[in-house]
Amino acid sequence: MLSTNAADLVAVSVAGHIAHPGFPGLPAEPYRLAADGTPFLLPTYGGIVYNVSVGDPAFGWFADCIHPGVSIRQADDMKNRGLNVYACLGNTARVMTGAAAGATGVVTGKSGRFSEQVICHFPKQDRLRMAVGDQIVIRAEGVGMALTDHPAVRLKGLSAALLGKMALREGQGRLDVGVTASIPPHLIGAGLGLTSEGGSIHLQTTDRDLVARLGLDRLRLGDIVALEDTDSRMNHGYLRGAMAIGVVCATDGPRAGYGPGIALIMTAPGGELGSYPDPGANIADLLGLIP
Repeated sequence: MLSTNAADLVAVSVAGHIAHPGFPGLPAEPYRLAADGTPFLLPTYGGIVYNVSVGDPAFGWFADCIHPGVSIRQADDMKNRGLNVYACLGNTARVMTGAAAGATGVVTGKSGRFSEQVICHFPKQDRLRMAVGDQIVIRAEGVGMALTDHPAVRLKGLSAALLGKMALREGQGRLDVGVTASIPPHLIGAGLGLTSEGGSIHLQTTDRDLVARLGLDRLRLGDIVALEDTDSRMNHGYLRGAMAIGVVCATDGPRAGYGPGIALIMTAPGGELGSYPDPGANIADLLGLIP
């Protein structure tokens, strides 16, 4: 078992309200442009998604970067940044208001146009009783967690609950993580250069032949994946020998640079972090999420 400082972490409450989907282009123009310049109008991130869940395919939906389950945020930007940074994947979420009050779920990602939404999984039967505006409180615990024997590996938005379920191997000073896929650096798109303390980084999927050849078109929401030559200690950027580990948290979309979104949970700069193939590396299975 990995040695961590989890026993010394502080658990705090953060909260958000179920976000309403929006169209930034209105009132003049609701359309977005696909990679080939074709205008499209499709559902996008935010709100309550009734029929897409963690564990479902990340590709094939007529949608633009959909968040599975429920997306929450705060109207005040400073409060919302606190929600986005402190919430960690694997944290418990509880509905506090509305017809679904008392229902419990799990934080499964962070994303949005400006990394402003936290994604929570709730069983479909609970989603049917929810409404936009309902308040959800998260027991936020994980920020500041460190691996005692692997100081070069930085943890990002990762709870001890999820860390303890992941397939990990230690050897020769390196930590190897079981992943469903490895993504080459030239396929990393939107999110490069932005902070790694919240939000997501996206795949580039315009070259469908390459995506299929690498098997990335078989990704599922919730898959744990490796981003090769990617340093996400502070911001996301290219660095030979670095690696980042993340969880697929949003679906593919037609826009260039906006394939499936990935919420980062680990990174290291110089070979201290590795990966190995593990077809079962999906948080829906690891956390036993109820569809």
